[in-house]
Formats: sequence, C-alpha cells, structure tokens
Amino acid sequence: MAGGLLGRLGAKRHSEEKKFAVERSEAEWRNKLSDPQYRVLREHGTERAGSSPLDKEHGDGVYHCAGCGQPLFGANAKFNSGTGWPSFYEPLADAVETETDRSFLMVRNEVHCSRCGSHLGHVFDDGPQPTGQRYCMNGVCLAFQPGEKPPGTGEDESGKPEPERGTG
Repeated sequence: MAGGLLGRLGAKRHSEEKKFAVERSEAEWRNKLSDPQYRVLREHGTERAGSSPLDKEHGDGVYHCAGCGQPLFGANAKFNSGTGWPSFYEPLADAVETETDRSFLMVRNEVHCSRCGSHLGHVFDDGPQPTGQRYCMNGVCLAFQPGEKPPGTGEDESGKPEPERGTG
C-alpha cells in the first residue's frame, strides 16, 4: 500500500495482488464516471462536506456503489452524524472492505467496495450503537434507490416476500 509522509497523493491503487469481481481499465472508469466520481472513487479523493444531497436523504431504500451498482448500505443504518457526509453505523453483509490509510499524517480505516475496489470513505469508532461505528461516505460514491429493500430482509424490491431458497 502507498505509505510515506503523505501516503496517497495522486491515484492510489490497491495492492497488485488484490483482484475484484468488477475490473475496468482507467479509460473505462473515466468513461463510466463523472469527473467528481472518478476523483473520489478511483483517485481516493474526498468531496466537500455538505455538498451531497444524500446527506439530507432520510427515506427508505438502499445505497449502492456508484462504480459497480453493488448494494452497500440500507437506509435503516443511516444516521445524522453532523459531519456533512452521509453516515451509516453498518454496511450490508460483505459489501465493503477496509484497509489502513496512512495519508495526510493520519492513520484511518479506508472503506472500499468489495466488488470493484472503489474508494467510498472512511470508518471511525465514534458512531451510535449497536455497532459504535461511523461509516463516513462520500455521497458522490453512492447511488440511492428509494423504496428498495436491502438484500436478505425477506422481501424483494416490490415488498413481496422473497421465495424460499433451497440449500442443495
């Protein structure tokens, strides 16, 4: 991982051995994402606090990765942290991964999408119960789907019960 005095200046990359289910060339990422999304998702930037309308979003639904569409957070885990960024106390199962970020003379836990590796934000240990964590996400990294039910809640997106799944 990038280290040193300032760590991740410029385009930081995950360790070379890490492979993700969704991989694209830099040209494909630039074509898919807006300039602000590319700067945050692929170059590990940060959007300005208070700039995302998703910070003030309070409806039911699911927040997806803007890079690959993977569901990341249910609206039921969102809370108002007062930081100016959308914050959640827990992600959906297996949706995100973390790694140590030593940039800007700090040690933080970076959060990235487990499916495409896109940078989402950071997680801190000052959130509400039941987890005590604050997943502080850049809104530009998220695509909100209002009314959608999180996977594994027993309902499909229409609110109807999900069919039973066999184990064999």
